[in-house]
Amino acid sequence: MADKEISLNRGLQGVYLDRTNTTFIDGKEGVLEYSGYNIHDLAENSNFEETSYLLMYGELPNQKQLDEFDASLKNARVLPQQAYDVIDIVKDSHPMDVLRTTISTLSSFDEDRDDFSEDAIIRKGIRLTSQVPIIVMAHNRMRKGLDPIESSKTLPHAANFLYMLEGEEPSEDTAKLMDTDFVVHADHGCNASAFTTRVVTGTNADFYGSITAGIAALSGPSHGGAAEGVMELAKDVGTPENAAAHVKNLLANRERVMGFGHRVYKAADPRAKHLKDGVKKLSEEKGETAWYEILLAVQEAMTPYARRGIHANVDFFAGAVYYLIGIPQDLFVPIFAVGRIPGWTIQILEQMRHNILIRPLLQYTGERSKEYIPITKRD
Repeated sequence: MADKEISLNRGLQGVYLDRTNTTFIDGKEGVLEYSGYNIHDLAENSNFEETSYLLMYGELPNQKQLDEFDASLKNARVLPQQAYDVIDIVKDSHPMDVLRTTISTLSSFDEDRDDFSEDAIIRKGIRLTSQVPIIVMAHNRMRKGLDPIESSKTLPHAANFLYMLEGEEPSEDTAKLMDTDFVVHADHGCNASAFTTRVVTGTNADFYGSITAGIAALSGPSHGGAAEGVMELAKDVGTPENAAAHVKNLLANRERVMGFGHRVYKAADPRAKHLKDGVKKLSEEKGETAWYEILLAVQEAMTPYARRGIHANVDFFAGAVYYLIGIPQDLFVPIFAVGRIPGWTIQILEQMRHNILIRPLLQYTGERSKEYIPITKRD
């Protein structure tokens, strides 16, 4: 009997894993919505706290609900001393490794660790949403031999994140730009890290196990590392006048132009616009317009490839945002995790509601029914 013909979908591309009420993406048209709300409306009118509520609960809050949610986030701005001890032990590791290890440790100190109810998952998500920024910034200080800066109890989420960098409150415009960055990164469907959290949740592992796995997936340069690479690209280009020749040389050598192209979007990445506008304003505020001009020149050099569906993605401008703010480059990927905790939380919740072990198949193409030869008779 002939083998049954198998249709492969490498990377599971085009395969629908489950249904969702959370994030809608139309890559052909360049549309991104959270629970039915367009990312443009959220980036321009909402903030990270409200967007986090929207993702976790599926609807926009009224003022009372938002105030209570915001209070829960602020009250969760604390780490157990043991977490700082772990950070100190592994402080010479990459920030993503430190973040992964510390989050795994937090499971030992969470009173809800073994509670798999939806309310408990949201409580854990709220706590971790507030704790991840502390971990990232505490490590950044401790690896320099400095004491961590205690979280503000009054600043909004994004402003508090930047405050913990050097102990200085950011300008209103800078805080707003960081907030917008968190909003546009809060969820993005079943990408590699979200899929990983679902796979681990499918085994009935605990919340922290799923998040730790998601962090590990995000740490890979094919998923979360483009923003750091974009700044290296900008430094290599040096001046706007060099952009066209540099891009041409990269493409001639079959090298990647960092920050361009996306696995899903074949139209413009709808998130990129908001960070592009912010980079322009921030570069003028900082008196460092050269970086913005270089990025514009690179984008112009890549214009002919737009007809092939290759556009600047959100990472292309995110790296410049972080760089201009003064954030070290090896923190660029952890920043994605800071904004993504609400999205991972709802991905875990959705998986749990109709949980099933995720077990795809592999098509075997090797030899079969081979004769076993004792080792004494092998050549």
